[in-house]
Amino acid sequence: MLRFLLLFFIPMVLFSSQVKYLRWDDGETYLMFLQRLNLSNKPLYYNLDKDDKQITEEIRTGVNYQILEDNNGSIEQILIPVNDELQIHITKEHENLDFEVIPIISETKKEAFTLEINNSPYYDIIKATNSKKIAQIFVEGFKNSLNFKVDIHKGDKLVMIYDRMYRLGKPFSMPTLDVSMIQMGKKRHYVYRYTDDRFYDESGSEVEGFLLARPVRGARISSGFTLKRWHPILHKYRAHLGIDYAARPGTPIVAAGSGRIVFCGRTNGYGNLIKISHTDGYVTLYAHQKSFKSGIRRGKYVKQGQIIGYVGTTGLSTGPHLHFGLYKNGRAINPARVVRVTTNKLKGKDKVAFDKLKDNLNQSVDLYLKAATKPELIGEYKPIYYVNKDGVQIESSKNANVPNDENIN
Repeated sequence: MLRFLLLFFIPMVLFSSQVKYLRWDDGETYLMFLQRLNLSNKPLYYNLDKDDKQITEEIRTGVNYQILEDNNGSIEQILIPVNDELQIHITKEHENLDFEVIPIISETKKEAFTLEINNSPYYDIIKATNSKKIAQIFVEGFKNSLNFKVDIHKGDKLVMIYDRMYRLGKPFSMPTLDVSMIQMGKKRHYVYRYTDDRFYDESGSEVEGFLLARPVRGARISSGFTLKRWHPILHKYRAHLGIDYAARPGTPIVAAGSGRIVFCGRTNGYGNLIKISHTDGYVTLYAHQKSFKSGIRRGKYVKQGQIIGYVGTTGLSTGPHLHFGLYKNGRAINPARVVRVTTNKLKGKDKVAFDKLKDNLNQSVDLYLKAATKPELIGEYKPIYYVNKDGVQIESSKNANVPNDENIN
């Protein structure tokens, strides 16, 4: 079915069909979506295997999806992203409905900009890039080391270099930061992304972020995290957006971090499910529970290590375990990279490699700073655009393109 997407989805827009670009509504489930479009839920849900059913519960609020219709308004295809790698593909031909999970066709671009602070970093970045997401990742990097209201002044300069995914020609998912720099007077402050996908300051000390504890103490990990995996026997793509902790039924489950419960109830695929909202856009998910601890309910604030429920096998589960998921601004990330007790300070070979990476990124930052007044000096690192001291966006080439953030208001 992937051939339909590659050969027909975009070309048909030019001929007899049209594509609607839509956003997934808050609170809408996949079954509600099918009902709203008058699509039969038997071939598109109830006839699916448990893995495909479960992936339908990963559709996140606000994600951009597409519907291809013919000239009569009849649905021909639907594309719904479920993570950065996979999307649900629904096709309808001669009243026959087909469901499959296919890879997302995307490209990643290296982007960068520099500007002078006029109001605040957050406001000025949004004005320059039209992206709340880019502004957010800048602010998060310095929130524990700088007081934006006190330390930063008008005329201070900042630079960001990051990777951005594009799907169907539009920005998709969160940008991935390479380096952020803010220059206050003559002093520069940096945040770098190292090869472990964690963030460090100039000395190689990890920038303190969200710290998680293991949700089931002493449990065995029975299944790890993966965004995309090809099953060689079933010939299907699979995703496992979390970590499974195998344990005896009734084993206590604790909150991995302090936060407020935003969901506590029963679902089709995940069975008894709890979601906890934490600071900085993090949400943890605890699925397949046997039962919830007395007093646990939506709206309740829980502390890290507090018992919230007990291991079970409810929903689409083949044995007793906890499916533990972690999301950052709606994007599934690997909990194993966040679950730790203390922050790291790079040493030995890692410190040597980090220093080399830091030197290369610092050179790139220097080039972008010069580009604010002399864009011809950029050379290989030519920016897509920059912003002058008056806040006017200036393109550095005819092909310059400022991305439109999918969540911008």
